[in-house]
Amino acid sequence: MLLAAGAWAQEPAAPPQTVPKPAAEPWQYSFTYDGYIIPDDIDYGSPVFTADHKWLHLEARYNYENLHTGSLWAGYNFSWGKNLVFDLTPVIGAVFGRTNGIAPGCEASLSYKRFELSISNEYVITPKNSNNSFYYSWPEATFSITNWLKLGAVAQHTKAYKTAVEVQRGFLIGVSHKKWEATTYVFNPDLSSPTVVLEFGIKF
Repeated sequence: MLLAAGAWAQEPAAPPQTVPKPAAEPWQYSFTYDGYIIPDDIDYGSPVFTADHKWLHLEARYNYENLHTGSLWAGYNFSWGKNLVFDLTPVIGAVFGRTNGIAPGCEASLSYKRFELSISNEYVITPKNSNNSFYYSWPEATFSITNWLKLGAVAQHTKAYKTAVEVQRGFLIGVSHKKWEATTYVFNPDLSSPTVVLEFGIKF
């Protein structure tokens, strides 16, 4: 018995269990390209690239605030709720090119089941000529009929091009498949020559 007890006492202790480290939260990227078809004016494209990591939001745009104008952005991501979800990203941007300045703004959305309200807006401040400062906004209201089809209403207040109305309004039809999505926007459908925006995007 003494020998058995001694042998048992000399058995090596089981190694401590290691707790696996949680997987690092990956970056999330998106690329969107808007093609503007404008009656009696120059058609153009506006690419937007975003990168998000936890609270950090980074963004680069071109032909967004104005033609031949780029902008770089940084912001902080906030999110509240589970069924009724409110997302808010305050941002600050540097605008350069045909228009030069700084631009505080925010991107926000409120979603519940198949309904979503969203807005992207900013105020571009041009220090050298305050008369050129302006407000930009793009609000949307959408309803997802299926997982891949959505319909909605949209408005836009922009300086990149001019139309017969100061605030453009219209409708949208969007489809999506996995990481891809495509949306057609029709602004001012009541006018003889509406403006059409064709948007293609991918998330990765």
